[in-house]
Amino acid sequence: MSQVSGEEVPLEGNVTNGVVRIGDTVRRPAMPWSPSVDALLAHFQAVGFKEAPRALGYDETGRQVLSFAEGFVDPDPSDLDVSRITQVGRVIRRLHDASSTFVPPLGAIWNVAIAPDREDLICHHDLAPWNLVRTPTEMTFIDWDNSGPGSRLWDLAYAAHGFVPLSPDASISDEVAGQRLTIAGNLDD
Repeated sequence: MSQVSGEEVPLEGNVTNGVVRIGDTVRRPAMPWSPSVDALLAHFQAVGFKEAPRALGYDETGRQVLSFAEGFVDPDPSDLDVSRITQVGRVIRRLHDASSTFVPPLGAIWNVAIAPDREDLICHHDLAPWNLVRTPTEMTFIDWDNSGPGSRLWDLAYAAHGFVPLSPDASISDEVAGQRLTIAGNLDD
């Protein structure tokens, strides 16, 4: 059990209220799926996948405690050049490879918002720029609260939608979007 000490700094997000930073930790309201997410994050740490936060238990108020990822989050991926898009794709490939050996705990509960095409492995289900903490050399996917059974294809398609991006109001040209989509489509084979 982690103790609450230090100033609570609210972290903004697009879904969960009550997420705060205290020192080098993040505290989130515990949900029924939090133990399943903790098991997944512990598995990632055990197999050497470093691009996800570490599960650190629960504080005395019952909040889930995770390691804080230093860096910045930008929901607009247009500043990511070809090498950074390639890096995102490689991180997703390593994530899926690490997840492929995960055995969920008995009675695991997941919070999957959109039904996947298949249930081959445990996926993030929200791989998008707004859930990627970046530094010049490292990337960490955060917000694992929607993880659950899915497929590499579903996760990769969702990532392409956000990182290419594939939306009518995208801030990049169709030509650049096509190049980025080609890169993304070839990284998780």
